[in-house]
Amino acid sequence: MSNITEEKILEIRQKADIVEIIESYIPLMPQGKNYFGVCPFHQDHSPSMSVSREKQLYKCFSCGAGGNVFNFVKDYENVNFYEAVSIVGKKIGIDVNYTNFSKSQNKNSEELKIMKIASSFFQNNLKTKEGNIVKKYLEERHLSEEVIKNFQIGLATSKNSLQKLLEQKKYKNEELEKLGLIKKYEDNYYDVFQNRLIFPLENSLGEIVGFAGRVYNKNDSPKYLNSKETEIFKKGEILYNYYAASKKARLEKKIILVEGYMDAIRMVDSGFSSTVASMGTSLTKEQIKLLAKLHVPIFLMLDNDEAGKINTYNNGLLIEENKIDLKIVRLSGAKDPDEYILKFGVDAMKNVLEHPMSFLEFKLDYLKEKHNLSDTKGLINYVKDVIKSITSLDNLTKDTTIRKLAKEYNLSYDLLKQEISLEESPKEIKEITITNKKEKKNRYSMCASVILYYMMNDSKYINIYQNKLGFFEEKKYRQIANEVLYYFAKNKVITLADFLAYAEISPIKDDIYEVVNSIKNEELSENNLIEYINVTKKIGIENNLKELKKELKECNDVNQKLNIGIKITELQREKNELKKEV
Repeated sequence: MSNITEEKILEIRQKADIVEIIESYIPLMPQGKNYFGVCPFHQDHSPSMSVSREKQLYKCFSCGAGGNVFNFVKDYENVNFYEAVSIVGKKIGIDVNYTNFSKSQNKNSEELKIMKIASSFFQNNLKTKEGNIVKKYLEERHLSEEVIKNFQIGLATSKNSLQKLLEQKKYKNEELEKLGLIKKYEDNYYDVFQNRLIFPLENSLGEIVGFAGRVYNKNDSPKYLNSKETEIFKKGEILYNYYAASKKARLEKKIILVEGYMDAIRMVDSGFSSTVASMGTSLTKEQIKLLAKLHVPIFLMLDNDEAGKINTYNNGLLIEENKIDLKIVRLSGAKDPDEYILKFGVDAMKNVLEHPMSFLEFKLDYLKEKHNLSDTKGLINYVKDVIKSITSLDNLTKDTTIRKLAKEYNLSYDLLKQEISLEESPKEIKEITITNKKEKKNRYSMCASVILYYMMNDSKYINIYQNKLGFFEEKKYRQIANEVLYYFAKNKVITLADFLAYAEISPIKDDIYEVVNSIKNEELSENNLIEYINVTKKIGIENNLKELKKELKECNDVNQKLNIGIKITELQREKNELKKEV
C-alpha cells in the first residue's frame, strides 16, 4: 500500500515523457518514429529495445521486457511500483511525498522494531570495556571503524543482558523467544547470542530480520551461530548485503557472489560494492530470484578448496538453468576473498575480476577432473557428460565445443554431432507434443487476450467489444474486461500506458500483465478485432453445442428434449452465419 493516489499516478504518467526518462538511464538513438537502445534487462549486445514516444511504451524484442515508464524505472532501479512513481515524479518536478507502508507499517512492524533495538544494543556493547577487547580483535582483522559502523557490527555479551533490556521495555519473553533472541532453560531465559561478534541480517528491503554471531575467542564453538527460522527470518530468502549491493549492481554492471560475511565485508570495504554472500553452500530458488531481478551478470567467487569447487559447479548449474549470465572467478594462493585481498591487495582482486572464466569453461575443466581420460571408458564418460551439459546451449556454442573435443581427443566430429542429436531428440518430440496440445487448448485464451489488448489501447475497440461480444465465458478474462470498462468509465479515455499504471494497483494485476505480455507484434485494426471476436464467439458456440448434445443424449423427458433440440438448432444457425464472416 501507499499514500500515492490513483489520480496522482495518472498525472505523473501523462506528464512524464518515456523517452526522456529512459534516456536518463541509457543512451537511445532515433530510428524512424521510435527510439532504440541496448536493453539493460538482459545481456544485449545490439540495440533491441524500442521506445515509442507516441504510445509511451517500451519493448525489448529479444527478452520481452516492456511496459510504461513506471515499469522501466521499477525494473531498472529494482524498486517497488510506488517507489518508481516517486522517482519519475521527482524527475519531472512532482513531489509525491511517498511513504512505503509495506515497509514501515506491515504486520510484522513490532517484530522489526524489536530487531532494530537488539541491533542497536549489540552495537552499543562495542563501547564497553569488553567491547574494547573485541575492537582490538577487529583491528587485527583489518576492519576499520567505518566498516564496523557501515555493517552495524556489534557484540553480544553476558548471559541475559539483551533479555533484561527488552524486558524493561515491556516485551514478553515468549515473543522474544519466537524471534530467536532468547531461549528458556529450566525456569530462566537466556540470550541466544553470547560472547560473539554480531552481524545483522537484512531482508531485500533493508530491514533487520535476524543475526549471525561469530566467535572471536578461538576456543569457543560453534564458529558461526545464526538466528533460527522465524516469521520474519527465512535464511533461504535473503542474501547478506543484498539491499546495499542491489543499488550498486547496475552501476558496476555485475553482482559478485561470495560465501561468507567476512568475504562480503572485505570486498565492499575494498571498493567492490556490489558484493553479496550466500550464507551457505547451495543457492535457493528465492535467492536466485533476487539475483535475477538485478539483470546483471553474476560473478561467482566461492572458497578456493574442493568444497568451493563443487559448490561452484552445483550453484552454477542452478544459475544457468535460470538463464542468468554467469562468470566464474577461482582464486589461487588464498582460501577465500577475505584472505586474498589481505594477502595480495585490491589491485590483484581487480585483476582476477577483470579476467573471469565462462561457466562452460569451468564446467569442462570440472568434468575433466572427474574422469580418468587416459582410460577409454573414462574418456567416453567424460564426452557423454560434456554432451549432456551443452544440449541446452545455443547451436554455435555446441558446435564450437564438439569441434574442440573432436580435435583434442582425435574423435569423429560427425559422431559427436550425432550424439548431441540423440540427446536432444526425445526432448524435442515431447516439447512439440506439449505445444500442440497447448495450442489446441488455448485457442480461446489467445483470442480473449488479443481482444482485451485492443480494449486497453483505444476506446473505439471497447465499443466494438460491447456491441459484438460483451461477455467472456471464462472468469479470468471477464474480470479483466470489467477492469478495463471500469477504468474507461472513470477516466473517459484509455491508452495502454495509462491502463498499465492503473493495473499496478489492481487486485488482478498478474492476470492483466499475463495478457499484455502474451501479445507480441499485434497490428491494431478494427477488421482484425472483429475476426478475433467472431472466432471467440464460434468457440463459445461449439462449447455450448457440445454440452447441449451431451445433455440431449442423457435426457429422457420428451418436452425437455424438444427444448434442447431447438437450442441446438439456433446455435447451429449462429455458427453457420459466423462461418460466412470468419
